[in-house]
Amino acid sequence: MSRTIVRTRLRKFSAGTFVIREDNLAGEEPLEIRVNGTALATTMRTPGNDIELVHGFLFAEGVIGGRDDVRIARYCDGVDEQGRNTFNVIDVELAAGVADPSSSRRRLVAGNSACGICGSSSIEAIMADSRYPSPTGPLVDPELILRFPDRLQAAQQGFERTGGLHATGLFGSAGELILSREDVGRHNAMDKVIGASLLAGALPLHESVLVTSSRASFELVQKAVLAGCGMLVAVSAPSSLAVDLARKSGLTLIGFTRAENFNLYSGAARVVGA
Repeated sequence: MSRTIVRTRLRKFSAGTFVIREDNLAGEEPLEIRVNGTALATTMRTPGNDIELVHGFLFAEGVIGGRDDVRIARYCDGVDEQGRNTFNVIDVELAAGVADPSSSRRRLVAGNSACGICGSSSIEAIMADSRYPSPTGPLVDPELILRFPDRLQAAQQGFERTGGLHATGLFGSAGELILSREDVGRHNAMDKVIGASLLAGALPLHESVLVTSSRASFELVQKAVLAGCGMLVAVSAPSSLAVDLARKSGLTLIGFTRAENFNLYSGAARVVGA
């Protein structure tokens, strides 16, 4: 069994009796991110696609502006009691000329799988950090928007086995799934998608749609905006601050996406007929 999915033994109560059975759990382990040898952040994540996660996180935090700002990213000396590498520490060496975050306002950040790590304290700060103007596209048909959650769920192999993983999918404007990533943290899943796009030289995401299996929190809207994406679709509710940021930045924000309905909170120009 991989570290992504962990088997456990439990007692299930059903029909008035307990039955011993085995079940799958979503793996969760800490990942320490070091930059030029100095600890910058620790986040709880599902192991896998860690290099993408680190690139996406550093991009969202404004440490890097592109893949060429990283000279090398590698696992280093995180070990367990037996001296085996845990693969839970990644050291990033920045390219020459890229400002070291340890010499700026940035500090060690502790995060978990529920809340994410957000280095900006206000909408104004996020807008100031944004590298990309609000895109004109994509233009998406409402019937296609309704199908995004099911298409993302069909790609969620980890969730199907555990029921405990969030996902982010990157879709083209015609509805094709470009890539998807899963993690116990919804912010981590999006960082992995954005990090993969950055490594592939695909930023900004001007003609793409980001779809999340979770609610649309402030930090997810922040990450979508900084990646230059025009549309974020969520299966659940947005927060008030997420809506404020979406409206200020020009992002199309959609929530409560169900079989026949969705709520359009901002950016109506990108939805056909709205």
